[in-house]
This record gives sequence, C-alpha cells and structure tokens, in this order.
Amino acid sequence: MASIEVKVPDIGDFDEVSVIEVLVKPGDTVKPEQSLVTVESDKASMEIPSSSGGVVKEVRVKLGDKVKQGSVLVTLDSTQAGSSPPPEGEGKVGAPAAPAPTSQQAAPVPPPQPSPGGGGGNTNIEIRVPDIGDFKDVAVIELLVKTGDAVKVEQSLVTVESDKASMEIPSSAAGVVKELKVKLGDKLNVGDLIAVLESTSTSSPSGQTGTPPPQPSPATGEGSTRPTTAAERTLPTAALPPHEPSAPSGQLPHASPSVRKFARELGVPLDEVKGTGPKGRITVEDVQSFTRAVMKGESSTKAAAATGGGGAALGLLPWPKVDFAKFGPVERRDLSRIKKISGANLHRNWVMIPHVTNHDDADITDLEAFRLQLNKENEKAGIKVTMLAFLIKACVAALKKFPDFNSSLDGEQLVLKQYYNIAFAADTPNGLVVPVIKEADKKGILQISQEMSELAKKAREGKLAPADMSGGTFTISSLGGIGGRYFTPIINAPEVAILGVCRSQMEPVWDGKQFQPRLMLPMSLAWDHRVVDGASAARFNAYLGAILADFRRTML
Repeated sequence: MASIEVKVPDIGDFDEVSVIEVLVKPGDTVKPEQSLVTVESDKASMEIPSSSGGVVKEVRVKLGDKVKQGSVLVTLDSTQAGSSPPPEGEGKVGAPAAPAPTSQQAAPVPPPQPSPGGGGGNTNIEIRVPDIGDFKDVAVIELLVKTGDAVKVEQSLVTVESDKASMEIPSSAAGVVKELKVKLGDKLNVGDLIAVLESTSTSSPSGQTGTPPPQPSPATGEGSTRPTTAAERTLPTAALPPHEPSAPSGQLPHASPSVRKFARELGVPLDEVKGTGPKGRITVEDVQSFTRAVMKGESSTKAAAATGGGGAALGLLPWPKVDFAKFGPVERRDLSRIKKISGANLHRNWVMIPHVTNHDDADITDLEAFRLQLNKENEKAGIKVTMLAFLIKACVAALKKFPDFNSSLDGEQLVLKQYYNIAFAADTPNGLVVPVIKEADKKGILQISQEMSELAKKAREGKLAPADMSGGTFTISSLGGIGGRYFTPIINAPEVAILGVCRSQMEPVWDGKQFQPRLMLPMSLAWDHRVVDGASAARFNAYLGAILADFRRTML
C-alpha cells in the first residue's frame, strides 16, 4: 500500500487556524471528502476533508495545534476501495448500501411516492427533501431519528445547514423508520431521499410492524467544509414537535461553534450543561448560568465532584452563599454584554498568565511642552494630540529594540511579529473595549491622534467592528484622565505585555546640584514571565522612559 500525506488545502483568507477537534484516529478507514479535523479562527470554524481514501496510519496534529495551508494532517495507507471518489450521484447523498435490491435512488427524483413493501398491509414511503427555498447543497448536521424509530407527521428527521441558516426537515408521513438514506455531512437538495418509512395500515395485525434490525450509526466525524460564523446558526421559528436528541458517544454537544468556543474559554464541560434553546440546543446563557452555579457552589462539574466539589478541585473553599437582602435593601443589575465578554477573557488571562509588573516613572516635561505647542499650531485643523499618541509611538520604538515584547507564545514556540499594531483601552458607558491602531510604526503623531479620536468615538457609540479590535501586538491602558499612581494591568492574551500609565504630576527631581520641578509620568509594565524576564522588563522600561524624556531618540 502506498503512503499518502493529506495536507490542509487552500482554506481562503485564514492563516494559523487552531485545531479544535480531531475526527479520526489511527486505524480508521476514511473516504475522499470525509472530514479529518475541525479548525477554528476568530471568525469561523470549518472542517478539513480528506483528499484521498485509505486507512489512517498516523495523525500528525493534536488539539490546540495551529495549522495553515500545506500543513500535514494525517498519513494514510491508500486502499483500492477508498482511493477513488464515489461515482456521480452516490457521494452526494451518501446512502448506505441496502441489504436487498431496492428501487429508491439517492439522486433527486420527482416528489416522493409510496412504494409497495412486504409484510401484507405494510407500505414503504419515501421521505424526500421538500422545497426549502433558495438553498442548494445544504449539509446534514444532525440526525434526529434512527432506524426503528416511530415518527409522526411533521416530526423532524434531520437538521441541515447552509452558509446562511440551519433548518429541520420534517417527515411528510407517519410510520417506522425502515432505512435512513443520509448521514452526517451529506449534501442535500430538493427531492433528495432522506428516509424510507414503513407505514402499517390500521387493519394489519399489530405484530406485523416489519421493523428491521437497527443499522450501525453513521460516523460522527463527517461534515461540511464550509465556514460557520457565530451569527449563522439561526433556526426557523416554525413550531415543530419536540424531540430528545440522544447524542451518541463522541458526538459534539448540541451547540453552535461560537458557544463551544465560549465554553472552552471558560473551561466549561459542555456535555454537563443542560440546553434551553430549541430542541435542547445549548446557548451562551446556558453556559453562563452553569458557570454562575458552579462559582456559587450550587452545582459542580463531574471533575470537581470527584475531588469534593465546590472549589476543592483547586484546593479552594466553596464560594460563599450570602443572602444580601437580609442585611438591607439591594438592587440587582445584569452585567452589560461587554463586561460579560471581557470578564471571561480577563479571568482566563489572569489565571493562565504568570504576571509580573514593573513600576517606573518617565520625565515628560519637555514632551508635554511640545505637545501643547503642537495643539496650538493645529487648533484650526481640529486635531487634538494627547500624550497617548506619543506613548504609542514611543512603545513602537521600544518594541523594535526589544522584539520579545511584540511576540506571542504558541506552545513551545515564540511568534515574533514584524508589524506593530498598538491597542489602547477605551472606557465606555458599557464597559472597557480595546480598539487597535494598525501599523503604528508607519504613521505620524497627527495621524495616530486623528485615528484614535475616531476609534474612541465609535467605541462610545457602540459601533466598533470586530476588525477594529483585532490584530493587536501590544496594549496601553491609560488612566491619565482620571488619576491614580500605579496599578497592575492584566495582559491582553495572546500578547505578552501591557503598559499601564496614570496621571502625570509635578515632582521635585534632583539634577545633581539642586531639585528641579519635573512632570513625571507613572508607568506600570505587566509582562508574561514565560516569555520575558525581569532584566529585559527593566531595560524596556528604562529605554521607554529615555524616549519619552527626549523624543528625538525615536529617530535613531
């Protein structure tokens, strides 16, 4: 047998996507176009299919790996049975081989019609895809029934999904499922055969159900290769009979990719979360409710329960339960959407990153005088230069001299970025957001000031797009307009450092002969100790302070 390396094909405008699911294992037999892994970027998730058939010899990736076009996923031993694509019309629907000759075909045909079946009084009924509007090649993402199930009219049989929506296909007749003609990942169109039902007439003996023995369940690893964004998983509102999805072992939880990603960020085991959405689908609110219950000690995960429950898994006491109302009047207020999202990310970052913070002061006396002069000269142009604009430019110079601070940790590798996108924390009525100044090294102070003003306005109005807040390599959090002295900012993962600055103030500084009044800026540099050490952080702060004291150094 020949050995074949299956690599990541051209997946569009995605680079360094993370492997979030491995759908095959050594020894599995795969067919062409069968999904091997699921990958996810910050915008979409997609499944990578096999370009060949064969037996999996070696899986070359694991959960959490970053892959891109050309990365090797698996090594296959090719076989004659799986090395060529299925004939036209068969691979599209993927109907399993029937144990006996049958007249049903997998290709689209005219509307379903009953066909005679054995067992006197029993009739085989073909259930086909009805008119589902302007959708073609929709993928089967859920099988809601199995061979031997009794179904009613309008009961959902499968869930399909296009690049715009997901929908459930109901049965047009009642009966017992004799044969399922589709499996997960198949592409369907109007008229395609979904299932064969055996309808038993009311006059037939009750014992003659003609129910065939259960068929092997379809492989759960096969699926569509189209990207699925967080906003795409929408269900039609038509009322359908409820069902209890019984997820076989190894099948994904009943949740959208965005919900699965959110659960992973919080460390929530989705298989322990009860879904309250349509047909038991797990929602973001379900994940949040589960997390709150665990934090309050009202519930526990199976892993925590095994070690005593509550916070025992981490060696912590259970979260205290307090009835605050018995001590006085209280008011309950829901967290804003921004705080819910940022809170989860900040919690993860604080727990997972070993933070260390260096505090220092920078003399900005001359720089402040230059800033005031610059604002006076540009008063008619309507451009107001803030100290933050100078800080952004100074940080770019420091990042160029100390490139480790402009990197990200990826497993046992350090990703050193050759671009300088500086994020700045912006306070809004709904919470903290972090827009990004892209390619700050190629922009002047006036351009940075104008772009910051526009981004801050969009932030206050709640109009920031995801693109406005992505791609940052280093973050500055400024409390200069409020006050304070020093603080410990939380690193914005996957960055490795963040600079916090507070309000500058005049202080007496000894110049070797006498004390001079100088405007000093408090700086707090938090850094990831897995990447940066104390000496490098001290040098970074010293160099940054020297630049702010004499901005001409940025030209060196």
